[in-house]
Amino acid sequence: MQETNEKVIITGISNQQTDFDYSMTELSELAAANSYDVVGEVRQNADRPTGATYFGKGKVEEVGETARMLEATTVLVNDELTPSQLRNLEKQLGLHVVDRTQLILDIFGNRARSKAAKTQVEIAQLKYALPRLHPSANRLDQQGGGGGLANRGAGETQLELDRRILTKRIAHLRQDLKDADVGEEVRRAKRQSNELPVVALVGYTNAGKSTTMNGLLDLFADRPEDKQVFEKDMLFATLDTSVRALTLPDHRQFLLSDTVGFVSKLPHNLIDSFKATLAEAANADLLIQVVDYADPNYQEMMRITEGVLKEIGIENIPMIEAYNKADLRDDGVSFPEVDGNQIVYSARDPKSLKALTDLITTNIFANHQTNTYLIPFSDGNIVSFINENTAVKSTDYTEDGTKIVASVNAIQAGKLAKYQIDD
Repeated sequence: MQETNEKVIITGISNQQTDFDYSMTELSELAAANSYDVVGEVRQNADRPTGATYFGKGKVEEVGETARMLEATTVLVNDELTPSQLRNLEKQLGLHVVDRTQLILDIFGNRARSKAAKTQVEIAQLKYALPRLHPSANRLDQQGGGGGLANRGAGETQLELDRRILTKRIAHLRQDLKDADVGEEVRRAKRQSNELPVVALVGYTNAGKSTTMNGLLDLFADRPEDKQVFEKDMLFATLDTSVRALTLPDHRQFLLSDTVGFVSKLPHNLIDSFKATLAEAANADLLIQVVDYADPNYQEMMRITEGVLKEIGIENIPMIEAYNKADLRDDGVSFPEVDGNQIVYSARDPKSLKALTDLITTNIFANHQTNTYLIPFSDGNIVSFINENTAVKSTDYTEDGTKIVASVNAIQAGKLAKYQIDD
């Protein structure tokens, strides 16, 4: 991502928001994530924005004076502005204005790595830009001379052309995304055909999902160094869903996926675009909501996460509430601590990761059954299947074949039914 030292001030209207202070703090963190240098802040206590300029007249003047005094060149606004509000503010301030939606889109644009993520972000950016096209932005509309009406018509023609180009591009990208999603559906179906439970990490950005995944990979992946996912202490460090297979010491396996993080006021265009990315969570057998327990606003983060999950149709899936970063709290809370489907832990603590794994297995393997099987020596492939895919309790060799006691899921039990014997 490009480094900038551009000075900005952050601004916002309380707008009867109970979480206004938190959202302004988060706006500052988003600015830092985009390499802005936040030098000041202006707030307005008002029940609603002013139609034309978002801020009232006096507050617009204060924003401009504060920016000039602090030598800021850009004003960040804590809400999504209408196209007219954006144009009017920039005209009156004589400064670059970026609303919260554009800021998040910029961050996503800088962080996208995979083709799917880049496509999803570009769709969201174009949908945001489409209603903000304006004749004054076209060079034809800026021409002088005596042919004012002719030039205005040319400008409007150019505007319509620009809109058609953007609309066509969006349709093309959506088709690309649909084609890519078909391939991902095939891969997802293949994973599901292997009868492996799917566990999805969800939660607020920078809560520690990737750190948790890498910690579990260190413990249970065959070659964890080849499977690590990118992690960094920043908002939206990764936008791509990563899926890895974990094999427990008793040979039971499950798939673990790391998904894109959430943030308050996440743009709807992004939510729509990233539904494909979050499909892994929608098809999971178990969700783990990773929470930054060291952040004083963690309850608000949980509320936002659950709201976004509901908005994209992810409901009625069992969930573990995983309160991460317990080691960073000031109150000396003990960890790991498990209470039902809640765990207080640190993703950097092996004991915590072991406790989290136990909680995961309790959930996803709850319906497993322990059966005894007698496998003829001629069916050695069945013995291999049991050893590689189930939790084997004991193995004995008899005159009639290999006797195995194993914990199996319902699908495996059906496949092995003809070999089952009474113990």
